[in-house]
Amino acid sequence: MIQQFKGGQSRPRMKLIELMQSINFGRIMGFKVLGGEPVLNPRPTIVRAHKLKGENGPRPELSAADFLLKQEIVELFNFLDDLQEGEIDLIEIKHGLPFLIEVTEVPA
Repeated sequence: MIQQFKGGQSRPRMKLIELMQSINFGRIMGFKVLGGEPVLNPRPTIVRAHKLKGENGPRPELSAADFLLKQEIVELFNFLDDLQEGEIDLIEIKHGLPFLIEVTEVPA
């Protein structure tokens, strides 16, 4: 497996990583994917979960310029590469990482 780093990603993918880290726990809802790249303009809807007696601020990695990507982020980017074009209905975020992706598909 080839290791991937934040700094080696496209600008839209780096922005998505930073958005997930800033949310920490919650959901990103409704954004397009074009050419395998997330389109975050206009801004998607963000639903932030507030954990009682838990960590609710952004992830500490948010301030890091570069770091090794966790497997969950690599899998998300592989999913976007496979999708190429479409709309992500929801990405559920836990600990600043993608946990679940929902996409509406239209049968052929």
